Amino acid sequence: MRLRHILPLLLILNACQPKKAEPAAKAEPAPQGPTATAETAPKADIRRSVVRINSTQQTWNLGQPWEKNPPSRRRALAAIVGPQRVLTTSELVADSTYLEFESPDGTLFAQAKVLAVDYEANLALLGPASEIEGKLLFENTNPLDLTTPPKIGQTLGVLQIEDNGLPLLTSGNVQSIDVTSNFLPGHGFLTYLVKASMQSAASSYSLPVLQGEKLAGILISYNSKDQICEVASTDIVSRFLLESADGDYKGFPSLGISIARTEDTSFRQWLKLTDDQGGIYIHNVRKGGAAETAGVKKGDVLLAVDGQQIDRRGFYQHPNYGSLFWGHLIRGEKSTGDTVTLSIIRDGNPLEIKAILTREEESARLVPGYNFGKAPNYLVIGGLLFQELTRPLLEAYGENWQVRAPLDFLDAMQNPEKYEGKVDRIVFLSGSIPTPATVGYESLRNLIVRKVNGKEIKNMKSLIEAFRGNIGERHSIEFTGEDIVVYLDDATSSDVDAQLLKRGIPRLSRSE
Repeated sequence: MRLRHILPLLLILNACQPKKAEPAAKAEPAPQGPTATAETAPKADIRRSVVRINSTQQTWNLGQPWEKNPPSRRRALAAIVGPQRVLTTSELVADSTYLEFESPDGTLFAQAKVLAVDYEANLALLGPASEIEGKLLFENTNPLDLTTPPKIGQTLGVLQIEDNGLPLLTSGNVQSIDVTSNFLPGHGFLTYLVKASMQSAASSYSLPVLQGEKLAGILISYNSKDQICEVASTDIVSRFLLESADGDYKGFPSLGISIARTEDTSFRQWLKLTDDQGGIYIHNVRKGGAAETAGVKKGDVLLAVDGQQIDRRGFYQHPNYGSLFWGHLIRGEKSTGDTVTLSIIRDGNPLEIKAILTREEESARLVPGYNFGKAPNYLVIGGLLFQELTRPLLEAYGENWQVRAPLDFLDAMQNPEKYEGKVDRIVFLSGSIPTPATVGYESLRNLIVRKVNGKEIKNMKSLIEAFRGNIGERHSIEFTGEDIVVYLDDATSSDVDAQLLKRGIPRLSRSE
């Protein structure tokens, strides 16, 4: 068995929970800059177009997945975008146990509910849970219309309302427009970078961003040092509202490929690309995705999407924003179910492929990147703790988790195709509680489970079933890449499990 120079996972997970960066929209006091000024809101009473949102959130404990962490509370200002419809960030509602609307003057309240949420785009649409409370709170409100998409150099205003009801509108210039990830890494969406000097004010967790008296986007982060606001763009907000209008939100689509640039001359010659061609190299096609279904193959070069030419770096020319990363052609301008035409070079030969865009659900990934609103799957037996691998568990190894996490885990996340057709989830032994059943196994952890009692393990459900199918016998556990077998006596394990239930663990397994 390989030596593993890492602290026990249970200790790491308790001591090194993933660092949850507070959105910089919680503005710190900063001096006024030459490109931004704080002033009262426009002459129209903007307070009729916004509400506060009070959110109580409670995440699951990664190290002890049978219990939750202490609750936390956040407060935001959000735009009313339709009759009893409020737009905010998904980060505000993730793992929420209670959501509440509050009028800007603090006199009216109504319990809120999530109507649509997209964690990847960091957007959520809320409505009142009670028709009576909602009618009272939203009476005489004035929903905001969306503006036309702004351009670089134009001025936007970030709206805040202090506890005393005073509106503040901080103006700033759009410095750049790019496709970036903000809430979840690896999910890029069109974002405005606005230079503005924000003020400290109440409910500044997320804020409406205006152009004139219309909504241009939502403030999703603020860097007080550089005085840079990241704003979810008009395009993404507009598409999110459009897709959620019928109450059946399907989410932003995905093509299902990973790409590389084609700037290297030798690489281009090998790909048989001419000097006047751009294109991006497709080095991975995800199983079951839109591209694979359409017939796209690893090694193809994508030249264009619906006639929009993609250069060697992966950028195309947008009519309003200029040079943009190609992903916006799929995740910003199309809907799930739309058909796109892909111009491909395969072995030097041009092809055109029609692809029907689909939504890549996070639950279908070998190593999910997030699991909001869902309890983690796990099993405790005889004191051994088994879990399903997720990105948050990897991030629990600390700031340098890409180096500190076990190589087998990182490889599974980066190369899921190795496990295609074999497993649905990576199930691993994360640690052990010292008990009579785990004597001699206290140091074992971070081991991917391959078989239990001779049965292949594909997910947590199959693990639980493998143990239950061998009651009264000695259990055997085999691991991937390890020349070791762990044995558990069923009678001893059952006694230990009964004691664990008496001593505070509410349940020993979950496989939802």
